[in-house]
Amino acid sequence: MSDYITFALPKGRIMQDSMELFARIGITCPEMEKGSRKLVFENPETKFRFMAVRATDVPTYVEYGCADLGIVGKDTLMEQGKDLYEPLDMKFGYCRMVVAEPKELQGDDDPANWSNIRVATKYPNVTEKYFASKGIQVELIKLYGSIELAPLVGLSERIVDLVSTGATLKENGMVEVETIAEVTSRLIVNRASLKTKHQRIVKIIEDLEQVISDTPTISV
Repeated sequence: MSDYITFALPKGRIMQDSMELFARIGITCPEMEKGSRKLVFENPETKFRFMAVRATDVPTYVEYGCADLGIVGKDTLMEQGKDLYEPLDMKFGYCRMVVAEPKELQGDDDPANWSNIRVATKYPNVTEKYFASKGIQVELIKLYGSIELAPLVGLSERIVDLVSTGATLKENGMVEVETIAEVTSRLIVNRASLKTKHQRIVKIIEDLEQVISDTPTISV
């Protein structure tokens, strides 16, 4: 099935937004509209295949060539540092990666005076690089669940996490201190696929580029 173009897409809202955008350039998969729990969907007429995977696994499937293209958040790309081609900002899934702390610390706290801090996060690599660039020594605590819980129970005073509206931080008595990066979903491409399936992949990139230029950023 080497004549197929395979996409790795995160389950959920990003997959929905991706397929809506793809439809605007003629890439569809009727099989996906049937509410199936399958993980691989195909459109034999157009030779497109779609894999439904966990968001953090998208770069791995693309890097190893199981998928030719993928859609994934910039936060995941920053954290994993995979060897991939990243040609397009898809302009949806917008959020920010921020440093946050309990509101009661804010009055007396000055980030310029930080020297050695403890931070809970899902993004240890990004966090370590960020604070190292500022000359701040950081003790990292890797978590997988609700990061806002860490300061509430004394595990750490500060966190690095994604926020969109900031409502979750506010509900848990936390405030943003610094923004590390603005995050949107990105199109990624396997480097070997870009050579072996160059014509089809370049057309997809160019067609997406055209419709994205007319599409406003979608927040989540």
